[in-house]
Amino acid sequence: MKTDRFAYRRFLDRRFSTLAAGMVATILSLGLFGQACAQGSGAIKDPERARYYDLYKGKRVVFVPVFMGLDLTEAWSKIMQLQAKRLGYEYEVRNANFDTSAGVQILTQLLNEDPKPDVVVIHNPDVTSYAKIEKKLEQAGVSVVQLNMKSLQMTTGFAGGDATVIGEMQAQSVVKHCGPDTSRKVLILNGPTTAPWTVYLQDGYNKVFEKNPEINIVARQSVGNYESSKAKSITEVTLKQHPDLCAVIGVWDIPDMGTAAAIAQEGKTGKVFLSTNGGFSDYACKAIEDGKFSNYISFNVPGQGRDVNNLIQMALQSPDKPGTLQVALYSPLQEITKSDLASNRCWTLDTVHQ
Repeated sequence: MKTDRFAYRRFLDRRFSTLAAGMVATILSLGLFGQACAQGSGAIKDPERARYYDLYKGKRVVFVPVFMGLDLTEAWSKIMQLQAKRLGYEYEVRNANFDTSAGVQILTQLLNEDPKPDVVVIHNPDVTSYAKIEKKLEQAGVSVVQLNMKSLQMTTGFAGGDATVIGEMQAQSVVKHCGPDTSRKVLILNGPTTAPWTVYLQDGYNKVFEKNPEINIVARQSVGNYESSKAKSITEVTLKQHPDLCAVIGVWDIPDMGTAAAIAQEGKTGKVFLSTNGGFSDYACKAIEDGKFSNYISFNVPGQGRDVNNLIQMALQSPDKPGTLQVALYSPLQEITKSDLASNRCWTLDTVHQ
């Protein structure tokens, strides 16, 4: 019995020695062992690093926003610029300045440039105006990443809030607030008629209100190009027509500062429920704290900045033709009210980073 046990141990020792010798031979044959253990330091070089950083040399990324000067576009741009600096590719901004025709011209120029940019990040003003040229850019070898406002044309990437879900969340908050003891009257404020932040939000509103027919939508009106003054005037008129208005569903926090001002002017802050959405910057925090915004859906601009950076990296690393792989990264959404504001952190342009 003892002899068998010793024989078995000798067999295992020989087997282990054979396996170890084979592994060493394989490492040596690949020429990695000497590099990995140079001078006995135990350091190993990451075989991916050199290729990773070389990929970005000489590459160019262009951001075409609807308008610079907004908290969210400035934050996105800063985050993209920081990554470009870190990875060593060129980054530039071509501002459409709230002019759709100017945006089309910018994209057409990029399409005709030689050399063309490698990636164009597009913030769509509406669902149709840029769709055809986005397709042409990808056919010409330029990867298109859409940011927060998505056209009807799916491209290499999209990073942004799911506007349909945001609409559902806003509508659900209103249904919950405007119960049987209220007038159940609701005003809906939209952006430009064909803007993603109008049509996709409407889809969300409709999904909820079709199931809650007791809610009385007294008006759906556009605030133009997200104009705070127009939101204010529409809300003023509606409150005079319907002094028992229960709630307002706003399109976005910037114009809804005007909505909140109209509600305050009538002495109805805290009485008329105001639901809005946005990237949750510091001024939105202040408006929630002051009771101007009753309900707020955050789509987290700094998180979107990281998402769009990841899509840019993916596009620049991919060996495939633009549009072959199409990736959507919908932002996690968070509902915020005054009661839970303290447990959430807003941001300023100085605090955002990649």
